Amino acid sequence: MIHFEWPWLLAALPLPLLIRWLLPAALPAEQAALKVPFLDDLAEAGMNPRRKSRSGRPFIFAAIAWLLLVVACTRPQWLGEPIEQAVSGRDLMLAVDLSGSMEEQDFILNKERVDRLTAAKAVAGDFIERRAGDRLGLILFGTQAYLQTPLTFDRKTVKTLLDESAIGLAGDNTAIGDAIGLAVKRLKNQPGNSRVLILMTDGANTAGEVSPLKAAELAAANRLKIYTIGIGADEMLVRSFFGTRKVNPSRDLDEKTLIAIAKNTGGRYFRARNAEELSYIYLLLDKLEPIAKDKQYFRPRTELFYWPLSLSLALAALLCYFRLRWA
Repeated sequence: MIHFEWPWLLAALPLPLLIRWLLPAALPAEQAALKVPFLDDLAEAGMNPRRKSRSGRPFIFAAIAWLLLVVACTRPQWLGEPIEQAVSGRDLMLAVDLSGSMEEQDFILNKERVDRLTAAKAVAGDFIERRAGDRLGLILFGTQAYLQTPLTFDRKTVKTLLDESAIGLAGDNTAIGDAIGLAVKRLKNQPGNSRVLILMTDGANTAGEVSPLKAAELAAANRLKIYTIGIGADEMLVRSFFGTRKVNPSRDLDEKTLIAIAKNTGGRYFRARNAEELSYIYLLLDKLEPIAKDKQYFRPRTELFYWPLSLSLALAALLCYFRLRWA
């Protein structure tokens, strides 16, 4: 169906007639010194009949051009069939650790050794693309926590900003408590049963104003469910001058605190020692139950204003042509 976005502009249709009626007629640029009463009769009598027959055309063209211009101003649109939008009702915030320890290369991705952040970007990026219907947000934290993306349905933007993040961008330390506190602040005004935070880190809280457990209490009070992910391998072979030895690259990971955070908020703790486990964790998180909301519909719109506008301009050009020809 055709829809007019600004139909009230149709009230401008009689504007030229009102102007002609209200404003005084313009005087000729050059007036004769002596008024001859029958001068107009003489001019009319001597007028070319062909030209006289055409004298009404400019008015008709001008009226049609004005009508089309007003119609174009009302912004006509073609509305398509209603399309149901998939809206699950979940408000999901991702908090990603960018501290210096995330540069540890203990993950294998596509048969290549990569650092933890690169693996997290690849897996979390796929997770973001699958979250159709959720509003997603992104928090990046290191020494401080920053809101990189507020809640949005634009999954592409969230993924792009995650891909553009870099180790050390927020500092080299780890402020887990501040990241949770920032998520509580951004989600507290959302529906209580749809608030979810997925927090991924490879270390322990070493910075920030709020302790992780205190922040978890605040999250529980605001009904924010937190899923925590501890990332990093349990062992890694390191070559040195004295030979090859095994080390634990995740020795600084505070699993006890991450487990407590998840437990206190009704979430769950996951351990990702490699890229496969990390992918499996995000597949499990994909099964979060949606919160039912009223259905939302979208009607695609196609702008049509350029058709009457083009015709109006064409008629205006035709008027100019006739005026020059009949002058």
